[in-house]
Amino acid sequence: MPKGAQKVAPRKSLGDLVFERLQRAIKSGAYGADERLPTEYDLASEFEVSRPIVREALQRLREQGLVYSRQGAGTFVRSSGVKEPLGFGQLENIADLQNCYEFRLTMEPAAAAAAATRYDEFSLQHIADALDLMRDATTRRRHREDADFSFHLAIARASGNHYFSTAMEALKDHIAVGMQFHGLSLKMTQGGLRHVFDEHKAIFEAIRDRKPDIARDLMFQHLSGSRDRLFVGRATARNA
Repeated sequence: MPKGAQKVAPRKSLGDLVFERLQRAIKSGAYGADERLPTEYDLASEFEVSRPIVREALQRLREQGLVYSRQGAGTFVRSSGVKEPLGFGQLENIADLQNCYEFRLTMEPAAAAAAATRYDEFSLQHIADALDLMRDATTRRRHREDADFSFHLAIARASGNHYFSTAMEALKDHIAVGMQFHGLSLKMTQGGLRHVFDEHKAIFEAIRDRKPDIARDLMFQHLSGSRDRLFVGRATARNA
């Protein structure tokens, strides 16, 4: 190697990426003890890879003692591999939901800025796929909480910092409650669903165009508007 040249880290394989994401999901508590993982077919579809790649990732998880298999039944999470999700307890009241938004307002803008700097084509496509699901739902005047969460999680993963994505995975149930209530409020506001879709689209475009400061600001504005529509009642879907 020429003097002064930097050694380039080898690009991770698809198998590595699938393994790492499943490993993080299990360790964050996204899957409970003895819970069955999705089928190889479903995982291959979710990660957009072939079934042999999924099979390889599952084998590595077995070797680490994180999962076990039952003949004809599937792959299950070992209780020893599950951790409590970062100490987050159950969502018990409105104050918890407000605190969750406060935490997201600190974390997710930073994740969006990092994603704009670090994303690769694979991770960007996952953000785009979630946005497409939201576009379709908006056209049909629906709010899909699963697509909404997938969009935010895909951004956290695209940040290249697994602390962001692990925190999002651990907070999934908490965030889902807020998204459900927020979706109901949007349906009662003229143009609310379209406005919020446009917010997500603008965030995606800022990340795609590698504009971290704009991505950070847009994510903050989006989450602030969602919080205000849900709790304060002073912001409408047209002026949030």
